[in-house]
Amino acid sequence: MAIVATDPTYLVLDIETIPDRDLFTPPEPPGPGSTERPFPPLYACRPIVIGVMWLDAAFAVKRIGTIGESKDEAGMMTDFAEFMAKWRPDVVTWNGRSFDLPVLALRALRFGLDFGWYYRGQGTRYRFSEEGHLDLCDVIADHGAAKMTSLDGAARTIGLPGKDGVDGSQVEGLFHAGQLEALRRYCLSDVAQTAFLFLRYRLVSGDLDRDGYRHAATGLLAALETDGRFGRLLDGVDRRRLLLTD
Repeated sequence: MAIVATDPTYLVLDIETIPDRDLFTPPEPPGPGSTERPFPPLYACRPIVIGVMWLDAAFAVKRIGTIGESKDEAGMMTDFAEFMAKWRPDVVTWNGRSFDLPVLALRALRFGLDFGWYYRGQGTRYRFSEEGHLDLCDVIADHGAAKMTSLDGAARTIGLPGKDGVDGSQVEGLFHAGQLEALRRYCLSDVAQTAFLFLRYRLVSGDLDRDGYRHAATGLLAALETDGRFGRLLDGVDRRRLLLTD
């Protein structure tokens, strides 16, 4: 029987993927001088990093890191599936309903893993509910009524630096060059900025007042400052805008 946490917790999640060459051969670039290949279909996206920030019910940081860091994909996916089965946190993503969670579900299908938290969790797959999974991108776009905003754009709106130094088109090249640590930091930077956007959303949706928001955001900043992997992100933060101290 799965063990369920007595208090709600939140798992801010982001993944990095490369094409699964056992399932998909990327076509050649579309024209002369082009180096970017079309993005693979979801079934052929192979996760190489699962970055997370685990927050408690008061939005304090419990843990920041990558799951299954020293393991192959099957081991990484098993660790993730077991964590979710045990703790059942509410997942928070940016565009995770369209990408991250379907990709992870397809890889669970590939490896035959228990993903009951996803398929049987109350509200997890219901688009118009925040229970089980809050996709901030989808909610802010009014579930497709408005054009989707990028994580980069939303992050810069609230005083964060957004994407810095790496983008999704570079992930495969960095992976094959052995730059896994750079990819982990890139993924965790997106996780941290998604976490700040989650706190700001809780403020504007009326679930936090300004003092509560500032307390949680200040605590998140302090956690990043003691971690050592977020120097570039922290250097680009507009603290007055982020903490609403103007």
